[in-house]
Amino acid sequence: MADSRRTEVDPITLAVVQGVLSATQRAMTSTMEMTGRSSVYAIARDYSNCLFDWEPRMILQGEDLPTHLGSLIMATKAVAEFFGGDVRPGDVMFHNDPAYDGSHIVDMCMYKPIFADGELLFWAVSKGHVIDAGGPVPGSYNRDAKEIYAEGLRIPPIKIVDRGVRREDVINLILTNVRSRRDQAGDMNAQLGAVTVAERRLTELATKYGVPVVRACVEQLLDQAEAHMRSLIRERLPNGTYRASVIAEDTGHGRGDQTLSTEITVDDDELTIRLEAPEQLDYYTNSYRSNTLSGINAGLMMFAQVQPPYNEGLYRPVHIDFGPSGTMLNAAEPAPHVNCTGGPQETICDLIREALNQADMSSASAGWNHTWCVNLAGEHPETGESWVEILIASIVGGGGAVMGVADGWHSAGAQASMGGLKTGDSELVELLAPIVLHRVEIAKDSAGPGTWRGGCGLTVEIEPIGEEMTVIAWGEGSKYPVLGVGDAHAKIVEPKLARGWHLRDGEVVREVTENGSFVVRRGERYVTRSQGGGGAGDPFERAPATVLHDVRHQKVSVEAARVEYGVAVDPETLEIDEDATRAARAAG
Repeated sequence: MADSRRTEVDPITLAVVQGVLSATQRAMTSTMEMTGRSSVYAIARDYSNCLFDWEPRMILQGEDLPTHLGSLIMATKAVAEFFGGDVRPGDVMFHNDPAYDGSHIVDMCMYKPIFADGELLFWAVSKGHVIDAGGPVPGSYNRDAKEIYAEGLRIPPIKIVDRGVRREDVINLILTNVRSRRDQAGDMNAQLGAVTVAERRLTELATKYGVPVVRACVEQLLDQAEAHMRSLIRERLPNGTYRASVIAEDTGHGRGDQTLSTEITVDDDELTIRLEAPEQLDYYTNSYRSNTLSGINAGLMMFAQVQPPYNEGLYRPVHIDFGPSGTMLNAAEPAPHVNCTGGPQETICDLIREALNQADMSSASAGWNHTWCVNLAGEHPETGESWVEILIASIVGGGGAVMGVADGWHSAGAQASMGGLKTGDSELVELLAPIVLHRVEIAKDSAGPGTWRGGCGLTVEIEPIGEEMTVIAWGEGSKYPVLGVGDAHAKIVEPKLARGWHLRDGEVVREVTENGSFVVRRGERYVTRSQGGGGAGDPFERAPATVLHDVRHQKVSVEAARVEYGVAVDPETLEIDEDATRAARAAG
């Protein structure tokens, strides 16, 4: 094989190849959106697509979900290593097991090796969250699991297509172990379509330019990304060691809050990240190392604010010590883990961002809302079939503000997705699940205050059509608000926390602040509210006219304008009382 680094590539060819890679990844995403069966694919877009080279190294990361993308770097290498030389044209592999560097078992991943001139040149990789991965709890978020074996179906690296022939026996084994067989079959076909589209496009690319040129372009793209990250580290981060600690909240396991810590050392153009965490819990908030990598990379990219396209070269200057095996951030079998891609990954992201912000606050990002989600299950009143649904609107909360740049976006989170998830039209949600959505609205006073305000969360109210539905609440954000940056620490009218309420005849019969499940019957309702994003800077320095705009548009209440921002607004006229505002701000 020729040394690809010796092949000369002109800038125009390099740009064209990069454009084809980006267009190929987008085509994968469009294929899944148009052909996915479940609401998680067809509406929420809870999936991510990437391209890897022959080693395999990630050469094109889609603008998809951060909670997926870091873990795919390790997962693809683990799958390639598992099969070794047994990789053939026409093969398709499948996998979800965190012991083989999957993120969690509810994210199932498909891998297609792509050959040109008899050489392995690319891997097309598609990961998607499934409605159900088996186990005793619909949706597979089993808060009572003490071991991974009680959470659902583990799939080590396997072939579902062998040299172009579908392994129907293996596919049937997978589908037999999940509640949502029809949806899962459709979603697997959507993934297969996505990696097949990638194969066709990338084979055409290799045919047009030749394997040596394509290989040389890949090497240059990786090198350019590395050089860019090294330059950014040198320019923005003074040499030294930066430390931070954050709280992983107790969401109902009874072990108390846990402290996670990091030490980041900057040495010219390189970062060394060391993690410290308590021993793993017999509870599902442990993070295996590939999921931890997703949190690290997400925090790094929030700080760096590098523009796409992204590839693995960005992470070459970063060296990671995950800590000893068997901790919450470097979990080992048989640790339960399903609730790791939300809260734990988001908390790791906070941890890295908090440490790096100490070195440079010039355009620091505040935190986004943490995942607070509701899974729903029951029996369909018309068909009698069991159904499982993820209420995606419950996850979507406020984006974090960026210091000196912008307010956070409303209903854009959670931090695990950073705007990648979609709630979809209410009518489509009602079509796919036997529920009625009575409300999907911006939650007033949910945003973290600041000179630049965080984005608001959402309030969602639902009711079952059938006799009853099971509500499985999971996630975090019910104890601690999202982290702000700068002096965003004003007095608070209402805690910026996630909540759930079970209503009967309009009265609250259960306030939900912990993970768990319960039944909501016909005529009853469930209301869930997500967190808002964190603010940036001193709220008393926010322009009064901007605060008034938020009041008039029901993002901020009159009381919160006075207490949190020091802006007095007349509740009748909705005009600013200038004298009272000056007095309030002077009093601090």
